Amino acid sequence: MELTRRQALVVGAAGAAALGVASAGEAVAAPDGPVTETMLLTGADADHTVDWDFQVTAGRRAGEWGTIPTPSNWECHGFGSYHYGGDLVPAEKGNYRHRFTPPASWAGRRIFLVFEAAMTDADVRVNGVSAGPVHQGGFYRFRYDVTALLRLGEPNLLEATVSKESADNSVNDAERRGDFWNFGGLFRAVSLQAFPAARIDRVAVDARADGTFSAHVTLAGVTAAARLTAQLRRLDGTAVGAAFSVAVASGATGATVTTTAAHPLLWTAETPNLHQVELTLASSAGVPLHRTVERFGFRTVEVRAGDGVYVNGKRIVLKGANRHTFWPTSGRASSPRLARLDIGLMKDMNMNAVRMSHYPPDAFFLDLCDELGLYVLDELTGWQRHYDEGVGAPLVEALVERDVNHPSILFWDNGNEGGWNIALDDDFGRYDPQRRAVLHPWTTFGGIDTSHYQTYNSTVSKAAGGTVFMPTEFLHGLYDGGAGAGLNDYWKVMGGAQRSAGGFIWALVDESVVRDDRGGAIDTNGNRAPDGILGPYREKEGSFFTIKDIWSPVQLASPGYYESVFPASFDKTVKLVNHYDFTNLRQCRFTWQLLAFPAPGAGTGHQVLAEGQVDGPDTAPGVTGSVRLGLPDGWIGADALQLSAADPAGRVVTTWTWRIRKAPDYVTRLVRPATTGSVTAVETAADVTLVAGATRITIGKAGGRLTGVRRGGSPVSLANGPAPAGGTAALTGFSHFRDGTGWVVEAGYSGDLTSVRWRLDANGWLRLEYRYHATGDHDHLGVNFDYPEANVRGLTWLGDGPYRVYKNRLRGVRPDVWHKPYNDTATGASGFAYPEFKGYHARTCWAVLDTTEGAVTMVAAEEGLFLRLFTPATGPDPQNAVATYPAGGISFLDGIAPIGNKFHDVAALGPESRPNAATGDYHRTVYFRFDG
Repeated sequence: MELTRRQALVVGAAGAAALGVASAGEAVAAPDGPVTETMLLTGADADHTVDWDFQVTAGRRAGEWGTIPTPSNWECHGFGSYHYGGDLVPAEKGNYRHRFTPPASWAGRRIFLVFEAAMTDADVRVNGVSAGPVHQGGFYRFRYDVTALLRLGEPNLLEATVSKESADNSVNDAERRGDFWNFGGLFRAVSLQAFPAARIDRVAVDARADGTFSAHVTLAGVTAAARLTAQLRRLDGTAVGAAFSVAVASGATGATVTTTAAHPLLWTAETPNLHQVELTLASSAGVPLHRTVERFGFRTVEVRAGDGVYVNGKRIVLKGANRHTFWPTSGRASSPRLARLDIGLMKDMNMNAVRMSHYPPDAFFLDLCDELGLYVLDELTGWQRHYDEGVGAPLVEALVERDVNHPSILFWDNGNEGGWNIALDDDFGRYDPQRRAVLHPWTTFGGIDTSHYQTYNSTVSKAAGGTVFMPTEFLHGLYDGGAGAGLNDYWKVMGGAQRSAGGFIWALVDESVVRDDRGGAIDTNGNRAPDGILGPYREKEGSFFTIKDIWSPVQLASPGYYESVFPASFDKTVKLVNHYDFTNLRQCRFTWQLLAFPAPGAGTGHQVLAEGQVDGPDTAPGVTGSVRLGLPDGWIGADALQLSAADPAGRVVTTWTWRIRKAPDYVTRLVRPATTGSVTAVETAADVTLVAGATRITIGKAGGRLTGVRRGGSPVSLANGPAPAGGTAALTGFSHFRDGTGWVVEAGYSGDLTSVRWRLDANGWLRLEYRYHATGDHDHLGVNFDYPEANVRGLTWLGDGPYRVYKNRLRGVRPDVWHKPYNDTATGASGFAYPEFKGYHARTCWAVLDTTEGAVTMVAAEEGLFLRLFTPATGPDPQNAVATYPAGGISFLDGIAPIGNKFHDVAALGPESRPNAATGDYHRTVYFRFDG
C-alpha cells in the first residue's frame, strides 16, 4: 500500500504491519516502486508509545535519568512542574536519548529526521553532532537532513534537549503566555523519512468545485530530464479521467500538473467525498524515480463581501466550537482515537465546524475532519501577543505546507485576539495555491467580522450590518454557564441573518489536568480551565444536549405547536424545516415510537409499544416539508409519541418526544381517592395535626405552613412550606374541617401568597393547593419548602431530563422516567458526576425523592411545573456564570432564573435571559405521599 508522509506518521503500532509502515525501530518494507520509506522512532501517538531515556533539569525528578514514553508531555509522567499560561517558568529542560538502527538498504537515499512537534525549543544531535539549528516554536513540524550523520545498518544515538521556555521572547509571548496550560516535551511523533535521491518533496493541491485541478509539486535531486505524471482516483481506486503529465528539466525544483475532472464528487462537511492524486517522477526513459500519493477534495471556498461564506457556490453557516488538543492525563499528546472521539462528539452536537485554538492540531485530527466532514479554522499560535517576523515566518511556512491539502480547512487564523503579526499575513498565500482567506480572530479582516463575546444587542446589530459576521468565540462557557445557555436567542439571529456565517462557542472541553503531584486531583487552575461543553474526560454537560437540539439541521416548523395540540387535534403530520446546507431531507430517515412510561417504583425509561419508519420528504435546504406518521389505531392510548431524525450516515440528529398523557392524567392514574376510612385532627395552640393511619401531618397555625411529617412514628423532615419564592405572605385566616374521607386545613393571606389549602385523605395522600399573585419581573415564581440535603439519596421522576435547566437553557431535555443518584457536583470544578443532581427540573409530572427517611412522592396536577432541588455548588470565582435560586431546598415553580456566562451577566443576553414577567394570579396543586 502506498502512503503519503502524513499517513505514514499517524498509524499506530498495532496497524503498522498491515499498512506497510514501520513501528518504532523498524523500517518499512518498500512496496513496488520507489516510495518514501518511514521509520517511527517514537510511538505513533499517545496510545502507542516507545520509551526513551529521559532527564529533566528542574521540578520533580530533576537530574534523575529514567525512561519516559514518547510521544508525551513530561509533566504527565512525573517529571518537571505544571504551569498555566502566564506563569513564571524556571529554566526547565528535558534531555532525551534514544538508540535506533536505520536499515542498510537506505544507502543512496536522502534521509530526514522529522519531528511532528516539540515544546518548545529543540536542540537535536545525531551521534554527537548537531543536526541543525535549534528549532523554536512548539506546535509545528520540522525536519533535519541527517543523511550524512547516520550510520546505516548500525546503532545510532539521537539526543534532543527540549526547553520548555524558548530563548526567543516572542515565541514565549505567542505560545507560553496564553490562557491555557503550558507543557514540555516531544508530544508528537518523531520519525526518519528516507526519500529516493530524486524526489517529490511536497505537494500543494488546488482542486475546485468546477473540476479544475492543479498540483504544485516541489522537487529535489533532479539531475537529468524527467517527467512528472499524475493520476486522479477516488479512494476506492477508481480512476477519475486519464493520466496527465508535464516535462521536468534537469535541476528543476518544482513543477505543476493540471487537469479538469468531469463532474467530480464534491467535498463538503455534509458530503466528505475524498480523492487522491498519484504522482510519479520518472526518468526520460520512463523509469520511476519516486512515487507518492496525496489526498484531497474538490471544493471551492469563497468569502463574498457583504454576503457570506460559500462552499461550492452555496452559502453555509458554520456551527462550531473552539477545541484545544487536550486530555487530562496526557496533556497535548493525543491519538487518532481521541481525535475521533472529539469529532464524533462535535458531530453528535450537530456541529459542522471546529476552530483550532490556539495552534495547529495533530495531522491525524485534520485527516479525520476530511474523512468525517468538519470545517476547520487552522490557527497560527499567538494569544494576544505575536511572533516576531523572523521566527514567525518559518512557522507559517511549516503550518501551511503541512496542512495545505486538507479540504476541511476553510481559513487560516493568524493568531488570536491581537496576537497577529500583520507582516505574516501574506506569507500564508505563498504556500497555499488555494489562497484561503486569512482571518484575525477578534476583529474584521479577510472580509469577515470575527468579533468575540458580543452581547445579544450587539449581535443583532452586527448581523444586520454590511459585513459578514462570524464570531470565532461567543457565549464563553464557565462551569454550567454560557455555551448552550442563551444560545437559542443568539441563534435565532445568527442562524438566519443574511450576512451571518455562524460562529464558534468557547469551548469544547474543560481543560483540566490530573495532577500526580496532588494525589491525582483534577486541577482546573481556578476558573481558567473549566470552560467546556464537555468535561475533561468528555463527560456530557447539560449544554451538550441544548446545542444538539438548537443546531439540529432538522427543525420543527412550529416549535411548541405539537405539544399544544396533543392528542385530539394531531393529524399524524409533522411539518419540518430543512436547515442543512446541501442535504435534501429525502436522504434522511425518520423513526416514530409510541411509548409507555412506568409508574413510580416500576423502573425507569419507557416501553416501546409500537414503532415504524418514514422516508424523509423531498425537501431541499431552506425549505419546509412534512412527514406523515403511520400511527396505528389506538395510538392515543400511549403515554408519548417520539420521533427521531437520522442523517444519511445514520447519526441521529434530533429526537422529539411529545407527551400524550398530561399531568392531570397522572394524577388520575396515581392518586386514587380513598373510599373508606377517615382522618382525625388534633389541635393545639400552635398547630393542627392530621392523622391518617401511619401518616401524621402537622400544619402551623401561625403561618399555615407544614411544620412536621411523621410516617409510622419516624420523622420526615419536609417543612416550612409553602413559603413564597418571592414576595410576602401575612396570615389573615386559618381554619380546618372534615371533608368526607379527608381533613382540610385552609389558610388565607395578604401579600403575594393569597391562599393555601391542605387536604389529607384517609389513604395517606396529602393534597396541597395554593394560589399567589405576582406582576412585574421576578427571578422565581412559586413556593418553597425546607428539606435537609444531607438526607437525600436520589430522585426518580417523570419530566424533562435528565439534565437540569435554566430559563435560557430549556432546550435539549425531553420527557421520560429518569433516575439520578444524589451528587454535589460543581460543574467543571469538582465531583464530575453528571447529570448534576441539584437545580431546576422542567415540566415535572411526578417525582419520588429517595431519602434516608423513606420515599417522598410528589405529583403535579397541572402542566409546566419546575421542580427545584436545592442550590447547586459552583467553582471558584464564577464571574457572571451564575443563576439565582430561591430560599429553601425544594421548590415548586412557575418561573425560574437564567444563567449568565463568563463575560456577560443575564442582562446582556437575549429575551430568554430576561426575568420572568408575572401575569397576575397563579394556582397550583401538588400531591404528596410519604412511604417508609
